[in-house]
Amino acid sequence: QVQLAESGGGLVQAGGSLRLSCAASGEILSINTMAWYRQAPGNQRELVATITNGGSTNYADSVKGRFTISRDNAKNTVYLQMNSLKPEDTAVYFCNADRIRTGLIRWISDKWGQGTQVTVSS
Repeated sequence: QVQLAESGGGLVQAGGSLRLSCAASGEILSINTMAWYRQAPGNQRELVATITNGGSTNYADSVKGRFTISRDNAKNTVYLQMNSLKPEDTAVYFCNADRIRTGLIRWISDKWGQGTQVTVSS
């Protein structure tokens, strides 16, 4: 069974940094695009950053220049380096994999992790 597990969240002061990790486990041959989303209380889940299996990245305007998404395909892991954190970055951060290949003709679509809390104090 394929699972995504996030780690690295916590409490940090404004201006600080955190590095989130999301490791995919199970019978995985490859993963297409991986992404980080976040959801603050009372808000809808929003896209933070994406990275293709070829390394192309895209960011929400609110995090450009502060966050960096990267991945290690050999480890089926995606990272989010978050610098210059602001109180408005406080949210539960989720990782997502849009398509996971588990066999020659077997795919899992739209897989989510359980989320990790990031809290930025002012």
